[in-house]
Amino acid sequence: MSNTTAPEPILAGRMTVTRRWQTGLILVGIALLVVGAITLLNDVAPKDYIGIAIWFLGALVIHDGIASFVIFGVIVVMRRASRKIPLAVIAIIQGALAIGAIFFVIVVPAILKKDIGSANTSILPLDYGLNLVSFYAGLAVVTAAAIAAYLVLARRQNARPSSSQN
Repeated sequence: MSNTTAPEPILAGRMTVTRRWQTGLILVGIALLVVGAITLLNDVAPKDYIGIAIWFLGALVIHDGIASFVIFGVIVVMRRASRKIPLAVIAIIQGALAIGAIFFVIVVPAILKKDIGSANTSILPLDYGLNLVSFYAGLAVVTAAAIAAYLVLARRQNARPSSSQN
């Protein structure tokens, strides 16, 4: 009968590091929420709270009720249409679609408000519709470049003989 103890799992050290990062990021997020709440209470008139709440509700509906389903649907169609699309390419496209949806939620209210008009012409002086289209074009270019870079690197990795074949 030996008095040996079971070895400690290899991932135990990594898990504590991961847990520390998670805790740190959660604390930073809570701190930012507190700063945002204090800023809201100090700088925004109480009569504007309803408008802000409506905007948040609209953003929530657009994000959770529309954008997430559209993105999920596009990804499902891509996976079923061709099983040869690498998962990393789908992840890149999914990220681009999420970024595009977020910018849509942020910019469309400015476009609508500009169309309604304002007593002060310096409040919304830019052509936000054109800027949004330009952003989407840039996002498409960056997404295509990221996909191309991934495919080139993956092809090089597959062409290189593995060290286990020696």
